[in-house]
Amino acid sequence: MKDMFLTETKGFFALWKKFRFLCKGILITISMRTKVKNNRIALLALSLALIVFAPYQGVSQAVKPKFKVVIDPGHGGKDSGTRGGKLLEKDVVLAVSMKVGAYLNELLDNVEVIYTRTTDVYSHPKVRAIMANDADADLFVSIHANAMPAGNEGVYGTETYVMGVKNEGGNFEVAKRENSVILLEEDYKEKYQGFDPTSPEVNIAFSIMQEAYQENSILLAQNVENQFSKRAGRKSRGVKQSSIWVLWNTSMPSVLIELGYLTNLKEERELGSAEVQEYLASAIFRGIRDYIDYLESTK
Repeated sequence: MKDMFLTETKGFFALWKKFRFLCKGILITISMRTKVKNNRIALLALSLALIVFAPYQGVSQAVKPKFKVVIDPGHGGKDSGTRGGKLLEKDVVLAVSMKVGAYLNELLDNVEVIYTRTTDVYSHPKVRAIMANDADADLFVSIHANAMPAGNEGVYGTETYVMGVKNEGGNFEVAKRENSVILLEEDYKEKYQGFDPTSPEVNIAFSIMQEAYQENSILLAQNVENQFSKRAGRKSRGVKQSSIWVLWNTSMPSVLIELGYLTNLKEERELGSAEVQEYLASAIFRGIRDYIDYLESTK
């Protein structure tokens, strides 16, 4: 119904623009004193039409819906996420997420920011997905920090995940870790429709559900990783695909951003820096901004 209304509205305003252009042409012709019969009648008719249509001139801008971006700071509350020597994932990602939202609110006029949390509270992935879906959001951006098992402390850099079935090696480990929060729920099998976060067989269902949004999700993910590398000076480990539940269950283009590895001592120290957090937030903001600009340019 909403799409039909917007389509009809756009058609009306396109017709209105053509009508105004025609009116101006006739008025110019009349003002040049060309031979037009019944000039007074024509002028009266045009004046009345302009009076009738005038109230609608600003409606096209008024009805333009805001672009809704859901910012999801991963984990929170009883779910601390990954742990470094000193830092907890839930704290780092909340700080960066709030900065991303602030940039969007301050620098983009037609964007509405929706946070899944703004404090250290826990909500399970299903609630976060429902929040985004119920808001009819245009974009879902989940922000996290990464970790490696002992013996791999040298690994560092950013990664941005989109929904996919390439669960090989490290990608599947990320999926299992990010999905493992589901196991905190006593009734998780019922709540998550029998989803087993450790099972590769779930990939086929994930792929079907997210296929419609895959292209736009990848575009956003590429934008973010480019900004991390070129603007924030971070090592980008690229765009990756994995079966992450919250990406599958959001009905819109969705990405999960890993800011870096808390298990790397140098990167953990950097992720705790307010300056580096600003750089990362700015990079994510620019990636989202460029994505929105691209969508506008293709309309």
